[in-house]
Amino acid sequence: MKRHTLSLLLASAGLAATVTGAFAGVTLDKIVERGELVCGVSQGSAGLSLPDSNGEWSGLDVDYCRALAAAALGDPAKVRFVPLSSAQRFEVLEAGDIDVLSRNTTKTSTRDGTLPVLFVDTIFYDGQAFMVPKSLGISASTELDGATVCVQPGTVNEQNLVDYFTTNSLSFKSVVIESLPELESAFYAGRCDVYLSDASTLSASRATRAETPDDFVILPERITKSPLAPVVRSDDVEWYKLASWTRNILVEAEELGITQANVEEMKASQNPSIQRLLGVHEGIGKSFGLDDDWAARVIAGVGNYGEVYDRNLGPDTPLKLERGLNALWTDGGLMYSSPVQ
Repeated sequence: MKRHTLSLLLASAGLAATVTGAFAGVTLDKIVERGELVCGVSQGSAGLSLPDSNGEWSGLDVDYCRALAAAALGDPAKVRFVPLSSAQRFEVLEAGDIDVLSRNTTKTSTRDGTLPVLFVDTIFYDGQAFMVPKSLGISASTELDGATVCVQPGTVNEQNLVDYFTTNSLSFKSVVIESLPELESAFYAGRCDVYLSDASTLSASRATRAETPDDFVILPERITKSPLAPVVRSDDVEWYKLASWTRNILVEAEELGITQANVEEMKASQNPSIQRLLGVHEGIGKSFGLDDDWAARVIAGVGNYGEVYDRNLGPDTPLKLERGLNALWTDGGLMYSSPVQ
């Protein structure tokens, strides 16, 4: 993977002044001074955020933080990942112990209206589903009357569980476990009949935690909408803007055909949209307290949205998730960027 070091990025005194200038925001100033981005992630969800045996993190949420580090520091490797439970994630963000929360978090009206946080644009469209042992012979969620359900506290899953069973006049017993690894262990050990979570989380769990993945089935119904998005504190709007536009850069790059491999040669394109995005035309960095090459660094660091998706969730991964709603709007999906103008 192509890396840009912070020392090279700040080699120019003019660039250093821009990075810490009036538009940068307090959070970006602290990140530059610290020399690393601190990113809150899950305790382990394949395809989204999961460490390997060497402690190296991978996943779509992880790559978003690397993209943000490339924007802020010039190096996608300058990230420290902090695994957080669902119950503690917002408290840790609000306390300032992390710079961004990129942890399969659903944007809801209650969270948006009551917490001192701001949600970045959706990075993954998901939906909650039920996973059950195939041996139960259950083929639809309407057959779950009387089931014991494993669920995490502090998530929208808890409320959605109650809502779904109440709406369908079904009874259930919940087994509430905060730690995701402990919850999954309980489910695969047979302590509960059902595991409720986002479909992506269930797919990841079945592929990586189940001794025999084919022994478990994810029921076809999606009982909720789950627009997953990174989250930042609401006390630094400039940082929020940079976080939002980093997400947009990934999506816009895919639509324009700019990849991690061709980003440098695409600077020679005569397409005005490509020229603006890659900083050939001046101005893309000014509004964010960065230089005009920052979007190109993001793409060089992690690739475009399609590359990030395919690397972590796509058909060639254990999760084998089709793009679906996460396809570009030009391909029938919901993914698009606000205009880069």
